[in-house]
Amino acid sequence: MGRKTNIFLSTIKNYGILLIMLLLIGLQTATAEVKEIRIKSREPFADGMIFGSVGSYEKITGRFLYSVDPSNPANKQIVDLEFAPKNSEGKVEFIGDFIIIRPADPNKGNHRILYDVNNRGNLLMLGLYNNARSSNNPSKPFHAGNGFLMKLGYTLVWSAWNWDVTAGNDRMQIELPIAVKNGKEITQKIAAEIVVNFPPGRNVYSQPLAWGGSRCYPPVDMKNKPDAVLTYRDEPRGERTVIPADEWEFADYVENQVAPDPARLFIKNGFKSGKIYELVYRAKNPVVVGLGLAAIRDSLSFLHFETKDKAGNPNPLAVQDTNGNYKPDIEKVYIFGMSQSGRAINHMIFEGFFVDEAGRMVFDGARIHVAGGGKGGFNHRFAQTTHHPSHLEGNYMPADFFPFNYASQKDPITGKTGDVLAVAKKLGKIPYIMITNNALEYWTRSASLIHTDVEGKKDAEVHEKVRIYMVNGAPHGSGYSRDRGMYEHPGTTLNTSPVLRALLVAMDEWVSKGIEPPESEYPRIENNELLTAAEHKNKFLKIPGMRHPGRNLKPPRVNYGERFWAEGIFDIVPPEMGEPFQTLVPNFDKNGNGVGGIRLPELTVPLATYQAFNPRSKEFGAPEYLGRFAASCWVFPLTKEERIKTDDPRLSIEERYSSKEDYINQVNKAVDQLVKKRLMLPEDGDVYKRNAKLMAWPPEPIQKYPFWKRN
Repeated sequence: MGRKTNIFLSTIKNYGILLIMLLLIGLQTATAEVKEIRIKSREPFADGMIFGSVGSYEKITGRFLYSVDPSNPANKQIVDLEFAPKNSEGKVEFIGDFIIIRPADPNKGNHRILYDVNNRGNLLMLGLYNNARSSNNPSKPFHAGNGFLMKLGYTLVWSAWNWDVTAGNDRMQIELPIAVKNGKEITQKIAAEIVVNFPPGRNVYSQPLAWGGSRCYPPVDMKNKPDAVLTYRDEPRGERTVIPADEWEFADYVENQVAPDPARLFIKNGFKSGKIYELVYRAKNPVVVGLGLAAIRDSLSFLHFETKDKAGNPNPLAVQDTNGNYKPDIEKVYIFGMSQSGRAINHMIFEGFFVDEAGRMVFDGARIHVAGGGKGGFNHRFAQTTHHPSHLEGNYMPADFFPFNYASQKDPITGKTGDVLAVAKKLGKIPYIMITNNALEYWTRSASLIHTDVEGKKDAEVHEKVRIYMVNGAPHGSGYSRDRGMYEHPGTTLNTSPVLRALLVAMDEWVSKGIEPPESEYPRIENNELLTAAEHKNKFLKIPGMRHPGRNLKPPRVNYGERFWAEGIFDIVPPEMGEPFQTLVPNFDKNGNGVGGIRLPELTVPLATYQAFNPRSKEFGAPEYLGRFAASCWVFPLTKEERIKTDDPRLSIEERYSSKEDYINQVNKAVDQLVKKRLMLPEDGDVYKRNAKLMAWPPEPIQKYPFWKRN
């Protein structure tokens, strides 16, 4: 069996996985492999703040010591597990951080875990759901924000999983083993891509090899640089220009001094902004990266099902029954992930990591947010979890790969068939899945592929346990500024947190009570709500100051070599980029605002045009390419006179609304419609209504929240 039974790889190649999955189901006597829970601290959360009827919360921190059995079929998909060091029991051990924030009195909670897949070691759900101040060590009242999750009674859990997170700023850490074959270190050629974003006049001589502030794999020989080739190019498929070996080093540049560093690249003549630098080099010591997904699985399994660890230490979420015996308190588990973390959840479902060594499903519902069409580089040799395709950068990174649909589909170019839920269907265990993307993901993260065919010609079937939603006009995260930054247009200010809160409530009702959630809301081909980026440009309004890119990310079919799909090993470095998949973007209305999906009041009662593309500015280089995460906003002309003077095709604000009362009434109706559809909670609707009432009239945009001047 070994590596060639890797579920992910076999699924891509021939879907020959039924036997393994049936074996997995049969292992009902095994238990979750948290060998030991090591609690570091227990303290009141938020200074003992009271959260409604749930009361106060407790914060618990520590580390989980994991023990994974290589012979268990649940672990056969983990690439290079056979080459990891074993303990005396023949198991692979590793250790990682955890944080738990739970009701001080479990009886007052809702007996549900909301697990946040941390993003590059960063905790996100308190900021997104609670509008709280960002922190990787939440402890104070302001870290609780509005208390939304606590008032609902959730137990909040984070645990470390991605090996390449650098230390600092309280980022979560995990220590995964290095694969060693027959007592010898493993080496392989790998490719690192670097794009710098600095304005003219700033000289940059050294950059980290790994994007996203993450760790990288060290070179075999820093000085002699065997097999190493450094090039730069203007675009993903552009011609590579070689930089001579004597003009660069594995080094940092500090105080005008070159300092050898295996994690950084120094170029004697400096980096040019907007260029794609690619370093192919021979690296050593691959981490067994797939164990990170096993860590998520096993931490949830332990907290969900067990009363104590292998050493006899109690599960802090276990409670005593009336006879004094301990039992698990948790009834349901929901997993949430944004961006990279959402891709990790999708990858877990795709490879079967949501079922533990005992054949139990470790989460009941999955909330995948702004993951686009991607899975990720989370389980192959020399994988780095942070990388993914963007419009300019990382096009060949293993994330946006076939299949994309949550039902059977075929790629007419390769002849392959696939289904993201193939493993789940073989197991007969399918969690409830809610996917949200913002419009930005249709421009730079291939989101349309999850609900269309790969040619962009027809809508795809969606499984009955899957819901797909799109928030139109919105950026990758919520918009917090009108600043242009390194982009051509002013930034957007759409806040998607109200949708996230409403859908979490709907998810719990779906899983716990069988109440159907809101119907999927995403743009459809059959409704003329999707079109190509080129068509979008040809049809779009000629807004003053707007530069339309006319293009979006179309991820390529990538050739990594035959062993990648069989063993998780790259043979072609850099990989070969083939025929791209066809991606589509949302169509738009007469105001230039997107149609289809969820349209917040900013789009239905507009004061501006919101579009989820924003080209890089010329001074930062690569101006024909889109920013990774940035969207655009153009405020309507205030008066008819201004509209005519600037030749703006959009009606002015004074022509749209007869008075402030007219505007308020329209906002109220739009909010009530979203609340009725259960896409916004009443309390969030009240905030919209209050902001409309407080707005100065005529409207005046400002830089900070609420982004419009108040009376």
